[in-house]
Amino acid sequence: MKFTKMHGLGNCYVYVNLFEEPLEEEDLPAVARLVSDVHFGIGSDGLITIGPSRTADFRMRIFNRDGSEGESCGNGLRCVAKYAYDRGLTDKTAFSVETGGGLARVKLWVEAGETKAVTVDMGEPRLAKRLVPMRGDPDSHTIDEPVDIPGTCGPDGRPWRMTVLSMGNPHAVIFVDDPAAVPLEQVGPVIERAPVFPERINVEFVAVHSRREIDFRVWERGSGATLACGTGACAAVAAGVLNGRLDRGVPVTVHLPGGDLEIVWHENGRILMTGPAAFVCDGVFYRPAERTDWRSGS
Repeated sequence: MKFTKMHGLGNCYVYVNLFEEPLEEEDLPAVARLVSDVHFGIGSDGLITIGPSRTADFRMRIFNRDGSEGESCGNGLRCVAKYAYDRGLTDKTAFSVETGGGLARVKLWVEAGETKAVTVDMGEPRLAKRLVPMRGDPDSHTIDEPVDIPGTCGPDGRPWRMTVLSMGNPHAVIFVDDPAAVPLEQVGPVIERAPVFPERINVEFVAVHSRREIDFRVWERGSGATLACGTGACAAVAAGVLNGRLDRGVPVTVHLPGGDLEIVWHENGRILMTGPAAFVCDGVFYRPAERTDWRSGS
């Protein structure tokens, strides 16, 4: 299987161009688990496929390290956009990408024929619990409210206060004084799999430095701690605005472990994300010899 490894601020995925390298639908979860393994595979946060779409210029699908399929990925979208243009799948510098979380529009910033940065229209945040999803009154919102999560609580011994929303995939944003002080490997998986979130959830710990700058750490559903999460950065800025900590229409620099993103929640309701994408390598991944297909033994 020919592949390309790319990253957006260290959030790395194995990309497969389905126009040239078809994969069977039933094999995709197993392929994601195999290529993500750092010892026996390639090593990544998951698998992303780039293929044809009936509703957009391209279709992106994302599979996490554990083989589960996600709805969207902001860093992945930027990489898909760069791949499509830089590898000659399109000559457009603005086009649409179908994701499991809806249609995304991208704009490329190109210099000397190479994509240097990508702006993605991430759409509008969805607050109703039925759209996250989150258990409870389906039309109610969770904005800076204590959420009782069995097995974990905040540093004061009380339930974590969360702002919960969807950016095409679910996010729980928690404001703290210092994200680096949070035991992410302990807290993240407990919140991710809490019964109140029936489809699991991504968890962001955020510190606000100013109206234009925040720090950020993330535990991603199905992948664990990663260096960056584009949809999570958008969710963090939206949560900051909803809590009066940040402002609509003002660009916010989000400092992620892998680098910075610029996020702005415009007055028209749309959130735009701008950041880099990078190639790591191209290669060929061989199915383990003892397996007759991708799935056996996975």
